[in-house]
Amino acid sequence: MKKEKTVDAVTENDYVIRVLDSPLQVPAADWNALLAAQAGDGSLNPFMRHEYLAAMLESGSATPQTGWTARFVTLSLGTQLVGACALYLKDHSYGEYVFDHAWANAYHQHGLPYYPKALVAPPFTPVPGPRLLARDAATRTLLVQALLAWCTEEGLSSLHLLFASDEDVAACEEAGLMLRHNVQFHWSNRAPTLPTACASGVSLPLAREKGALRLRTGEAGSAAPAGENNAPTLPTACGSLPPEGALRLRTGEAGSAAPAGEYGEPRPFRDFDDFLMSLSQEKRKKIRQERRKVLDAGVRFRWSLGKDISAADWDFFYRCYERTYYEHGNAPYLSRDFFQRMQATMPENWLLFVAERDGAPIATSLIAVSAGGTRAEGQFDAMTPTRVAYGRYWGALERVDCLHFEACYYQPLQWCITHGYQRFEGGAQGEHKMARALLPVKTTSAHWLAHPAFADAVERFLEREGEGMAGYMEELERRNPFRQAEPGGNTPS
Repeated sequence: MKKEKTVDAVTENDYVIRVLDSPLQVPAADWNALLAAQAGDGSLNPFMRHEYLAAMLESGSATPQTGWTARFVTLSLGTQLVGACALYLKDHSYGEYVFDHAWANAYHQHGLPYYPKALVAPPFTPVPGPRLLARDAATRTLLVQALLAWCTEEGLSSLHLLFASDEDVAACEEAGLMLRHNVQFHWSNRAPTLPTACASGVSLPLAREKGALRLRTGEAGSAAPAGENNAPTLPTACGSLPPEGALRLRTGEAGSAAPAGEYGEPRPFRDFDDFLMSLSQEKRKKIRQERRKVLDAGVRFRWSLGKDISAADWDFFYRCYERTYYEHGNAPYLSRDFFQRMQATMPENWLLFVAERDGAPIATSLIAVSAGGTRAEGQFDAMTPTRVAYGRYWGALERVDCLHFEACYYQPLQWCITHGYQRFEGGAQGEHKMARALLPVKTTSAHWLAHPAFADAVERFLEREGEGMAGYMEELERRNPFRQAEPGGNTPS
C-alpha cells in the first residue's frame, strides 16, 4: 500500500513527500535520471541504480523477513521527481558495515527500544556514493528535513545515512546530524610523483627517450651517478622526482623541457610492471612473490565482462560465494536470484574473474564497474568520465596460497590499468590492502538520535572516536607503500 505524507516545511513550496513501500513504486527512468544528475566524480554508482535496489527486494535478499523493510522516500514538484532516497526500517544492525551495536546495547540496558531504526543506504553495500538524490542543494536540504520529520512522527529511535557523498554530508551537517568517520582503502590509477627537498646547486641527470625527458635510474631506481650520462640536466628547482616507470618529464616536439610546473602531473600507469615500479622494493618484491606462488600452483585466470559472463559462470560464482559465507559460519546475505537479476537487468556493471587449474574452475572474484564502458590501452584524460571498479564478492573451492590476493587485487588492478579505469575501491576494512597500494580514504556517515540524553552521549563518543580516527589516518599515511624520495634527489628502491 502506498503511503503519502506531507511535511509543512515542504508543502509551503508546493513540494510533496511520499513514503513508499517499495522501489517498484518509483519509475525506474525517473530514479536513474536523478541518480545520473548527482554531483561527484562523474561515475554512475551502480549500487544506487533502481535495478539494483529493486533486485534486493524482489530476490528476497532485503525484505521485512530479513530485517530490511523498504520505505522509499520521494520528493516531487508537480509531476517531476526532484528528490529521493532509499530508506529501510531495520530491526538489527547487520549488513551495514558502520557498527552501532554498542549504541543498541546501551538503549537496551536502559529499557529503551533502539529498533526499528531508519537507515539510508543500499543494503549490504559498504560503497561510498550519493544517498540523498536531489536536483540541487536546496532540494537535498528539504529532503533531510522531511526525513527527520517523518522519523519523529513514526517514533523511530534514530536515522543513519551510511557512506554518504560530500554533498549529502554537507546537507546532514547543516540539519544538525552527527558525523562519524571511518576508513576504507582505494587504489588510484595514477603514477605518483615524489616530493623532494632538492639541495641548492644539485642538478638531476636526464636521458632522452622517444621525444621526452625522464630521470635515468638503475634497476633499483636510484639516480645515475654523476658523470655517467651526458644528457641535459634539470635546473635546481625540480619540484618533484618521479619513480622509475612513473612520470616522465613532459617536453615539446623538439625535446625541450616543458614550461615550469607542467612536469610532475600524474598520469595513468602504462601496465602492471609500471605500477609495481612505483612501489617500494619491499612491497614490489612481496607482490611478485605472491603472484609467483599462484602461477607456480598452476592457476590461470580468465575474465568476462557484462553479457559475456555465461550462465554457467554465474552459477559457479554463486557456488563459491555461498560456500565462503558458510565456511565463516554465516548464511550468505544475497540469494542466487539476486545475481540472476543482475545478469538480466544490469549486466554491464559486472566483471567476473575465474581462476582455473588444469582447465577446471576453482575460484571467482566478482567486481562491479561503473557505467561508461572501457577505454583501450588505459588512456584517459580530464574529459573522460570517471570509471570506477569496486571489489565486491569472492569465493574459492580450493585453498591455494595467495589466491585471494591474486583474484581480489592483482587481477582487478591489472584489468583497470589495461582498460582505463581510474579507481579501484577495495570495500570495507582491511589494512592488508595497503601492501597492495590501496591507500586510506576517509568515509563519512551521518546520524540522528531522537533521545536527547543518548544523542549527547553519542556526540561525545564521536568526538573522541574522531580524534582517534585522525591519529589512525596519520599512522596509515606514514606507511605509504610507494617509493619515497630522499633529500638530495635520490629515489630509493
